[in-house]
Amino acid sequence: MSESVRLSKRLAELVPCSRREAELYIEGGWVSVDGEVVEDPHFRVLEQQVVLHPEAVLVPVEPVTCLLNLPPDADPDVDTMQALIGADNLFADDPAGVRILKRHFLQQTCAAPLQAGASGLVVFSQDWRVLRKLNEDAHKNEQEYIVEVRGEPTAVELASSGFAALPAKVSWQNETRLRMAIKNPQPGQVVQLCESLDLAVLAMKRIRIGGVSMGKLPSGQWRYLAPHEKF
Repeated sequence: MSESVRLSKRLAELVPCSRREAELYIEGGWVSVDGEVVEDPHFRVLEQQVVLHPEAVLVPVEPVTCLLNLPPDADPDVDTMQALIGADNLFADDPAGVRILKRHFLQQTCAAPLQAGASGLVVFSQDWRVLRKLNEDAHKNEQEYIVEVRGEPTAVELASSGFAALPAKVSWQNETRLRMAIKNPQPGQVVQLCESLDLAVLAMKRIRIGGVSMGKLPSGQWRYLAPHEKF
């Protein structure tokens, strides 16, 4: 063979199958070229060995949603956060059971931004349904934060009596941490609510959005949203 051909064409001849079926196999990460998985149907090949995985399934690649546990000291810039979502940082005990593909890291959109200065649960998604739920229907979604605070003893003692007047569900987790659940918090609202009780915010961590909890996801790692999880 003197001229290279597209991988999809070569695979279609080898299997055999249609060109579209070949593209689906390749995009699904089921095809290797000289032992290396190639996900681009337009990849050019000459005499390399092209192999279709024996367990390959012919289904389109579905859009995915990624859940990141942003560390407290990380840069909250969207591009910086997205850079943390890669093969090296995938949670080893990810329960979703999704086969990792390079295309999962393309065209990801950050939804439901964190409060300024907060760490914890960050959502990136390719799925328009998830993005609509977290953005257009944000007023329906409850977000839960763990807030470390400092205050005068009198303020701390009296704080519980003031919780009922707040537009949020608030309780003490321990002597210095509040658990706050609030629907669609506006920028800076968590800090403002704490300051209304004469409590200074030292740190914040988001642990839940709607019905999706960060769970045991380690700091600086990410996992896939499982099929059964719904915001």
